Parts: sequence; C-alpha cells; structure tokens
Amino acid sequence: TGMEQNGESHLKEPLLHAADGASAAAARVSPRKERTTRKVMFNVRGMSCGSCAVSIETVVAGLKGVESIQVSTLQGQAVVQYSPEETDARTIKEAIEDINFEVDELQEQEIAVCRLRIKGMACTSCSESIERALLMVPGVKKAAVGLALEEAKVHFDPNITSRDLLIEAIEDAGFGADLISYGDDVNKMHLKLEGVSSPEDTKLIQSVLETVEGVNNVEWDTSGQTVTVAYDPDVTGPRLLIQRIQDAAEPPKCFNASLYSPPKQREVERHHEIMSYRNQFLWSCLFSVPVFLFAMVLPMLPPSGDWLFYKIYNNMTVGMLLRWLLCSPVQFIIGWRFYVGAYHALKRGYSNMDVLVALGTNAAYFYSVYIIVKALTSDTFEGQDLFETSSMLVSFILLGKYLEVVAKGKTSDALSKLTELAPETAVLLTLEKDGSVISEVEISTQLLQRNDFIKIVPGEKVPVDGVVIKGQSHVNESMITGEARPIAKKPGDKVIGGTVNDNGFIIVKATHVGSETALSQIVQLVEAAQLARAPVQRLADKISRFFVPTVVVAAFLTWLGWFIPGQLHLYPQQWIPKAMDSFELALQFGISVLVVACPCALGLATPTAVMVATGKGASLGVLIKGGNALEKAHKIKTIIFDKTGTLTKGKPSVVQTKTFSKIPLLELCDLTASAEANSEHPLSKAIVEYTKKLREQYGSPSDHMMDSKDFEVHPGAGVSANVEGKLVLVGNKRLMQEFEAPMSSEVEEYMSEMEDLARTCVLVAIDRVICGALAVSDPLKPEAGRVISHLSSMGITSIMVTGDNWATAKSIAKQVGISTVFAEIDPVGKAEKIKDLQTQGLAVAMVGDGVNDSPALAAADVGMAIGAGTDVAIEAADIVLMKSSLVDVITAIDLSRKTLAKIRLNYVWALGYNVLGMPIAAGVLFPFTGIRLPPWLAGACMAASSVSVVCSSLLLQLYKKPLHVEEAPMTAGPGDGGSNLV
Repeated sequence: TGMEQNGESHLKEPLLHAADGASAAAARVSPRKERTTRKVMFNVRGMSCGSCAVSIETVVAGLKGVESIQVSTLQGQAVVQYSPEETDARTIKEAIEDINFEVDELQEQEIAVCRLRIKGMACTSCSESIERALLMVPGVKKAAVGLALEEAKVHFDPNITSRDLLIEAIEDAGFGADLISYGDDVNKMHLKLEGVSSPEDTKLIQSVLETVEGVNNVEWDTSGQTVTVAYDPDVTGPRLLIQRIQDAAEPPKCFNASLYSPPKQREVERHHEIMSYRNQFLWSCLFSVPVFLFAMVLPMLPPSGDWLFYKIYNNMTVGMLLRWLLCSPVQFIIGWRFYVGAYHALKRGYSNMDVLVALGTNAAYFYSVYIIVKALTSDTFEGQDLFETSSMLVSFILLGKYLEVVAKGKTSDALSKLTELAPETAVLLTLEKDGSVISEVEISTQLLQRNDFIKIVPGEKVPVDGVVIKGQSHVNESMITGEARPIAKKPGDKVIGGTVNDNGFIIVKATHVGSETALSQIVQLVEAAQLARAPVQRLADKISRFFVPTVVVAAFLTWLGWFIPGQLHLYPQQWIPKAMDSFELALQFGISVLVVACPCALGLATPTAVMVATGKGASLGVLIKGGNALEKAHKIKTIIFDKTGTLTKGKPSVVQTKTFSKIPLLELCDLTASAEANSEHPLSKAIVEYTKKLREQYGSPSDHMMDSKDFEVHPGAGVSANVEGKLVLVGNKRLMQEFEAPMSSEVEEYMSEMEDLARTCVLVAIDRVICGALAVSDPLKPEAGRVISHLSSMGITSIMVTGDNWATAKSIAKQVGISTVFAEIDPVGKAEKIKDLQTQGLAVAMVGDGVNDSPALAAADVGMAIGAGTDVAIEAADIVLMKSSLVDVITAIDLSRKTLAKIRLNYVWALGYNVLGMPIAAGVLFPFTGIRLPPWLAGACMAASSVSVVCSSLLLQLYKKPLHVEEAPMTAGPGDGGSNLV
C-alpha cells in the first residue's frame, strides 16, 4: 500500500511544474553546495549605462564572502551569490547604496504562476522580446514564452506585481495577451445562470454558493450572467452546486444553472488569425493585381496599354497616377501591421521581420512618390516608379503568413485529438446500500463528481478515471497508453477516461474527474513541455539578435555597390533594364536583399518540430517533457535498467513445478495453496494465484479452498498448517530440517539447479515427506531480450542495476544479454552509480518504474519512468512511458534522434536559404547571367522559406515505431511454456 499512497499523492499534485523537474532534480542532487552559498537579488535603480553596472560589480565583488555578481542594466537588477557565513544581504545592499544607487532587496517570497495566451508573435525575436519585457517587470522570477504554443508561463511574486501588470507589459511590447489560468485554477467550473434578474438574486446566489462546504471562491460576470466557482473536488462537485442554486429560488421565481465551457480560446483565436491573414491577403490582391497589370503587363502589349502613357500634367502619366492610388491603401492600410510591429520592436531596442519589411516597402514607395513629384514638376524628366514592388511585396508576405498560420495550427493536432477522446455524456447510476440500481440518468461528463457510479456498456467510452466495482470486460487503452491489446478488467481494476470498453458491461466508481484525469494530466504535461525551450533553439535566438541589423547593413552596402559604379559608368549601360536608371536598379537590389532575408524560418525551426514530436510521442504513449529532454535523449550512449518491474514483470510467479512422489500436481497445489492462504508473503500469493489458474485449466471451481487449521508462520523458513488432517509444510530447506523431513539427493539436485537459474525453490512436504517443489521467480518481460539487442545495434550499451542478490542479477542479465551488472544496491546507491558514469563523460539514461527509483531518475541525464499508466505525474522523470513495455525505451530514443535530425534539417533549410538567397538578391549572378531577383519575388521566396520549415516539421507526424514486438497473450499457463512441467 505504500506504493498506492505514493501514487495517489502524485496524482493530486498539479502537473504543471513537471517542466521544472530538472531544476528540482539539480536542487536535490547537490545539498552540499546549497549550504555554502546563497543567492540574493536586488532591484537597483539609477543605473543608466554599462559603466554603472561595472562599478557596482567591482565594489560588490570586492566584499568578503561574495562569490559572484551579475548586474543587468536593462532589468535594473543585480544577482549576487554569497556565502552566508561570511556576509549577508544587508552588507551587500549597503555597499551598493554607498555608491549612490537606490536598492530594494527581493526576498524569496511566495511565487504565483500564471499562463497567458499571447497574440501576434511572428518569430523568435518576438518571443524573446516578450520574455525580456516580462522579466523587466519587478517581481517576475521566471518567464517562458512558447512561440509555437503562443503561450507564456510566468512565475512571479504576487506581493510585488499582479497579473494585470504582466498583461500590460506584454501589450506595451506590442502584443496582445489574455489570461488562461492563474495558480491552481485546476478545479474551476463556469455556470451559466437563467432566471436571475435583479442584484438581490445575484447576492442570494453568491451567499448560497459561498456557504457550500468545499467552495473556495465565487466570481461573477454580470454581463454574461455567468459565475465561476473554484471548489475542492473531494468535498463538492458541479451537480451539488447546480442543485443548491435551483433550491435557492423562492417561488414564483425559478433559477436554473447549466455548466458551460468558455469557448476554447486557442482554437477561436487561431481561427480568427487565419481568417484575418486570409482577408488581408485577398484585399491586398484586389489592389496589387491591377498595379502589377498596369506596371508589368499592359505596357508590354501595345496598343491596349497605350492609354497608360497619356500625360496628365507635365510628365505625369495616367499609369503613374493609377498605380499610386492603388498602391497607397496596400502600403498604409493593409501594411499598417508592419509599421506597428516595427515601431514596438525598435522602441524596445531590438529588431524583427517587420523592420525589414517596413524598410523595404517604404524605400520602394517613397522613391516612387519622389519620381511622381519629379514628373509633375519637370517636362523633361524620364523615370519609372516602383509601386508594384511595394504592393506585391506586402501581398506575398501576407500569403506566406497565412500559409504559415494554417500549418502552425496543424502542429498541435495530436494534442487536440487527445483532448477530444473523452465522451460528451455518461450514464450515472444511483445505487442502494446493497449495490442494486435505483435509477440511471444520462448526464454531461463534466458534471461527474468523485465517487459517482457510472454504467458503461460495450462499445462505449469510459468518461473519467475510476475503479471497476462490478462486471468484467476488456478495455482498449491504445489511445492513451499505446498498448494494442484490449486489457482485461475485473472488479478492483483501474480504468482510464477516454478508453473504449470492448465486450462486457461494467459499473465504475469515479476516482478522478475534470482536470485530474489521466487524459487531462497528459495534455497538461505535454503543453507544459512544449513551453520548455530546447537548447538547440539558443542558436536561433543568438542569430536572430544580430540578424536584422546585419541585413540592413548588407542591403545598404548592396545599394551603394550598385549605385556608385552606375554613376561612374563602371559597368556597361546595357545592363540597366529599359525604363530604369542606375539609381533604381541599385535600389531594387537593395530592397531585394532586405526582403529576402527571413529570420522567421530560423525561429520556427525548433519549436514546430518539438511540438509535433511531443504530440506524436503522446499519442504513442511516450510523454516527453519538453525540448530539453528530447535533446538530451538523442545523445544517450548508456542506459541503466532497474531489474524489478522494468526488465522483469515485478511480480513473482510460479515458473516451474516438480513432484517427487505419486501425488497428482493439482492435489499438491491445492494443499499448498490452502496452507498458504492466510500468508501475506509475496511468494505465497504467487502460489495461490498459480493454483487458481491451474484449477481453471482442469475445469474445477477456482475459488474453492480446503480448510486449514493451526496455521503458523516460521519467519525466514516458511509456513506450516493442518489441511484436512494432513500436516503441510511449505518453505525452504530450513523448515524441512526443523520438522525433520528427510532431503533426498533428487531434491538437493533440483534445488541447486533452480538456484543456478536464479529461481526461488519452495519445497512442499506432506506429513513430513517432501512431495514436490515449486520454482518461483520474477519472470522476464518477453520483449526484454529483443530490446537490449536492438539498443546495442543503435550503439547504446545497457547496464543493469538492482537491489537484488548477485546470483539472481547475473542470471537475469545473462538471459537478456546485458554484460555489466551492479547488484545489491539501494536506491541512493543507484544515483551514485549514475554520477560515477557521468564523470566518465557518458550521457546516461535511467529506466525505472518510478516509485523507488526517483533519486536515480533525477540524477540521470534522461530519466525514463516506465509503466506509469494513469500515474502520469512522475516528477523525477524526463520521459514518462505509459505502458510497461520496454519497446517504448527504443521509441523514445529513436523519436528524439529523428526530431533532432529534423531540427538540424530545418536549420539547414532556413540558414542555407538565407545564405543562398541574399547574394542572389544582391545581384551576384546578374553580371554573368542576367538573373536578378525583383523585390516582389524576393518577398515570395521569404514567405516560402518559413512555410517550408513548418511543413518539414509536420512530416514528423508520419513517424512510425522502429521496433514492434508481438507479445504473447497474457494468460500465463503453468510453467513458462509447459516444457518445464514434470
């Protein structure tokens, strides 16, 4: 039961701090370090430049006991690591104040967590600037912004700052933000009220709800007649609260409340974003297609295009005027988003794609306006406007954005499929004390409460997690655990919400509802994982910082490089296309360089791949906690397996029987089981279980037991009992010697043979004569051997670590094919072993069953908890394998290798594209081949590059498991395959 309780407490903890598992692990691992240094953070006001920071650093670093100091001018913060034995925070604070800065100390107060939905992010530099903006808010401890998820998770101190300030900071940076959840919003329900007409009614309902036991908070939204209630699911639930609201009405009034789920923000917004890009693209086409026709097509087709050349005034033609009129709305109304984005970016001192687009289109537009002014004022001026450049550029970029948003929506498909698994309705039963059904009613799944009884007929989905209390069936759990075979369920077995009941009728008692079900936990875990940044992404973050300024400089140099030789006639005049002069040619090259460079593709390379991979993993029963775990897993060279429950099934069972006298096997087992029936020892349970199965095979009733009297336990030796007048002894050699039962050489031989095979030999004596023996061992998982050999073919060495004795350990290792074994090691020792291997520079993964292995799982580079089933909240692990099949160890490593390969490919795609695109746009090929990239085409190329990166990530959806093991059916007959039966 110790294990059970562990599991229970795990399930009640919120999952969302799973992503911080690594830091928690680090904290647990090095207690010695913790004691000697302490970290303190100061807000320093009055720092204006880098030299202020340097002066603070030198003063503080000179203090005794200060180990390190980092000062950030931007955030106005100083972080000091010091040794508390030698100095304290006050001394440090005073030292900084002595050099004329104002200082507030930030104690480690309580920390609140909130998740925000963010609108308007385009690339990594956006997500970075939001992170920076959030971290500059006083009181924010940690901020993670997920680009692909469009979410931010912020840890902050509620005493210093508030949710509204965070949202304000994001809006200041030029993005939109909405609150998704705050702190422990896990058990919250939204009720829509009917019949509430006056403020008195509202007060009445509020007071009724607040008096209900288990209600923590009631929030009203008067405009929408909805109320949000935070409650404790152990005490109350939605049905009770709705009942209370209905009962509160005094006739003739009548109140009614119904559960409503606020529309899925993310879906609504994604749809809205897709539509807005689509509409903007169509509008811009409406204007830019005519501009293109008037500029490029009609002038080539005289006489139909001649009217464009009619002069209105001086040299200004009809064509110029039309193009100007049509291009302006595209530039300023439809293209306004680029101005806004660029303004906010530059205001914060960083640059993004909007800056490039705004620069490029404005250069083209205002040069064209200059041409028009020149044409109006002079009658000899010959010039060509570039209006088609700016309008087509905007159109192509919007098309690219539209395609990108559509593709990005597809990356979270796997997750949304998981959330839709739970059925809409369930059949609720009301039972009497004796278990007979009084009534049944179909209600919404969201209304189910803990300890409800639910009827599930064949072919129906299980609505919530629970325990079977009546009936037998097989349940198909493949959608959650990836386990293909339907699993037999009998009273007392757990069922998981979202799985499908196959063939029997069962009644289930709900244990976890709402956001506590395994399904919700999986979704929360994967969503939290998608926020965690993969270290690979740092490359993109570094590049994106100096990317845009470099491009602007390159574009300017390109323009100069073409303009000056053109003025000095250093290249042949016929290079200049008709109706252009050297300035325009140079300008077009410059604009092309600005527009072809695409920082977006770089920013999308990692998060989209991680998102698709974690979603795909979840649907295969492999939960990967974020990009960090993915990245570490692909470097794994050594895997440490725990023995019990990981390589073996973790439950002792009888694997072989032998009789030494004429007694039939069934009778021998019946007597043994009857003697063992009252014992709690795992070996005796295995024998009783085996006898039941044997009886089923022989067709006799399986739960019949003979009467036993005088049951006595002999510690360390076995048990004795009187069964139907016979003295039955079940135990080891010591017990037989105690009761003076003679040992024949045959028995001795058999025992030593079994010990070599690492099996425990249980002897059975009837009336002091040894009649038979049962060999008990913890059987290997059938796929273990295949998995170990497949791992070695992947270049990974396997090691076994166990708390069991050396003989057993060696025998098991030999059967699976593992050469390195460490036995007789306690859980802490396992963690030490892992550290030893890590000091040799190996990347180590640990596969354990998650309960007693947590120190080792936390210490390893990648901890894999196997067979988690419904208990997903395994804190210490980086990867949670839902099934207990070892094949998933390979799936996890293989998926991580494939994902990293995909990320690298995406980088090659995005970087290679920029490296090739920019020189071509700058006109490197023009002198030799006459090929140049007009700006509108450069814009189309830029859009194509980010779409191609997202599509490349989407190909991970096609991932297939590398190893399929057809497992033998579960029904274990006597012996391993019958061949051992004697």
